[in-house]
Amino acid sequence: MQASVAPPTRALRSIAFVSLTGLLVLCLAWEMWLAPLRAGGSLLALKAAPLALPLAGIYSGRRYTYQWSSLLVLAYFAEGAVRVWSESGLAQSLATAEIALSVLSFAALVGYARLTRGAA
Repeated sequence: MQASVAPPTRALRSIAFVSLTGLLVLCLAWEMWLAPLRAGGSLLALKAAPLALPLAGIYSGRRYTYQWSSLLVLAYFAEGAVRVWSESGLAQSLATAEIALSVLSFAALVGYARLTRGAA
């Protein structure tokens, strides 16, 4: 029989999954349609691919996946910070959204990893 998941843990799992999925969709849409570096999209859209790797582990609640994913989203925070500084217009707004989603993801990922520390 599986132990029930505490409500704060369930909320953090949902926030982590939704924010990572949102970050993946944002990165893909940004570089393909919304504000690509080149008309018609660019290979920079491949930056979204690493975000797909942890989704199954995040969805199933694997603590180790939460731990390493928290380090992964820091790269997206850094990219967003650089592009907020260097871009203008729509690209700057998208970079701001990337920062917001990466911070939200990081907080949920670390929060879940900390709350489940004793269970591991």
